[in-house]
Amino acid sequence: MGRRLSREGFLGMALLGLLVTTPLRGAWPRFSRDELAVLYLLFLLFAAVKAIERGGHFRALAGRLEAGHALGPKLVLGTFFLAALVTNDVALLATLPLVLALRSRRAELAVLLVLAANAGSALTPFGNPQNLYLYWYYRPGLGAFVTAILPLGAVFFALLGLAAWWLGPPPAPPGGKSPTRGRLGLPLAALLVVIGAVLRVLPLPATLVALGLLLLADRGAFGAVDYGLLLTFAAFFLLVDNLEALVPLAFPHRFPVFALAVLLSQGLSNVPAAVFLAPFTPHWRTLLWGVNVGGFGTPIASIANLIAFRLFLGTAGRRERRRFLFGYALGETLALALGIALFLLFTP
Repeated sequence: MGRRLSREGFLGMALLGLLVTTPLRGAWPRFSRDELAVLYLLFLLFAAVKAIERGGHFRALAGRLEAGHALGPKLVLGTFFLAALVTNDVALLATLPLVLALRSRRAELAVLLVLAANAGSALTPFGNPQNLYLYWYYRPGLGAFVTAILPLGAVFFALLGLAAWWLGPPPAPPGGKSPTRGRLGLPLAALLVVIGAVLRVLPLPATLVALGLLLLADRGAFGAVDYGLLLTFAAFFLLVDNLEALVPLAFPHRFPVFALAVLLSQGLSNVPAAVFLAPFTPHWRTLLWGVNVGGFGTPIASIANLIAFRLFLGTAGRRERRRFLFGYALGETLALALGIALFLLFTP
């Protein structure tokens, strides 16, 4: 519910901005070729991930994390790696239900999971929508991209693992094998093709293969795509095109870019912040850090935060909700402060 309302709010703001700025500009805004490519790739990425999710494969993977010892660290670090591979929102939707099935320490682990989802997704161009946009917009290359943001991911990986271990072993949730529907091969192959196109290892027309594989694997996945988020992206692309024509801003220095990215993320979410700022600055490393560090903080700073609020607060009792809200405020504030410190320490 929270995610849907927030998404509709962002879309409404973008459409209102278009209604105001288009007459002032005196011309219709247009998509660039790269923006159309980003929208197409996001559509295919969402569809491929949805096909895997609808087949129960993420839930089955999360179920395997239940087995054996060190459940807390496995859930937290498993969420971290899953977010780097298939976006932070999908990672949380796969692993957070396991935390909700526990008998104790649910609030604390839920906070660690949302931090892990945001930190892990920062590491790859396909870990979250804003990274995919920035990777396609600036074309830095995979090695440069990962190297630029690696200190953030590495430090959070170590600290989150230690925090989960210090928290102690929670009681295991009820056992049982998680069922899967359909084969993993076709949607996984489609996902790999899309990732290859995102990384420019494969040409964009090669994604027609992914489209065909998804049609064979699960046509219903196309109906489950988050079209609201795609429309929001499209609206912000057009709004930024108007703003570029009306307000010729430029940020030649990196510190204002980082500060604006963090601040805009707190109120608008980090996806619109990335779209707004990219055309006005050449400092892609700074902007990459800003929108990913900016994902920590308020509930609307990232999609993962909204999902955690929706799932946890919708199922927990009053006492647990208080513990979650306190833990979230403390954890996100510390994470935001740490992210800012790491940026100052590790970026030239």
